[in-house]
Amino acid sequence: MRKGEQTKLRIIEKSAVLFNDKGYTGTSMQDIMDATGLTKGAIYRNFTSKDDIAIEAFQYAGQVLWQHFAAAIEREDTSLGKILAMCHVYRDTVHNPPMQGGCPFLNTAVESDHSFPVLRDHATLAYTHMLGFIQSLLAEGVSSGEFQAEIELESLASFIFSTIEGAIMASRLTRDNRHVAYATQHIERLLMTYKAQ
Repeated sequence: MRKGEQTKLRIIEKSAVLFNDKGYTGTSMQDIMDATGLTKGAIYRNFTSKDDIAIEAFQYAGQVLWQHFAAAIEREDTSLGKILAMCHVYRDTVHNPPMQGGCPFLNTAVESDHSFPVLRDHATLAYTHMLGFIQSLLAEGVSSGEFQAEIELESLASFIFSTIEGAIMASRLTRDNRHVAYATQHIERLLMTYKAQ
């Protein structure tokens, strides 16, 4: 990797943590300069604006999260096991989240809803991708005979994703991982009711 590419990647990596931890509006260019050890000029040689940094940082955060999910599900043979493994990525969301600051999907969705429409589009695309992936795991379970054929795939995937994201928010707010544990337990119980006989 060339020096210029290394510099750009360093800006993205450091900014991803800053934006996820402090939010877009709470992160200044000075914060990015302090975190990277670069001058404003060096940063702007790689990006045209703070918005451009935020978009690439969010995409990078998504890649980090997907790496955690991929590592978690590769050890599982069943659809149920894969879905629960994804939930377990946030088992210790208070002290050891997959990325400092919590879930980048959740954080970005909340902040970008009104104040940053361009980033909202990227967050919506990431959400759609995640929802589709959970839906594909459920469909895989139906195809293999693990789950009943009558499952409403889209609505169940939406419920699973919404439940775990809400639990992440509750656990981080209260500094107590039990909310993620509760959500995971209830997702497992619900999916067990769809097991094929």
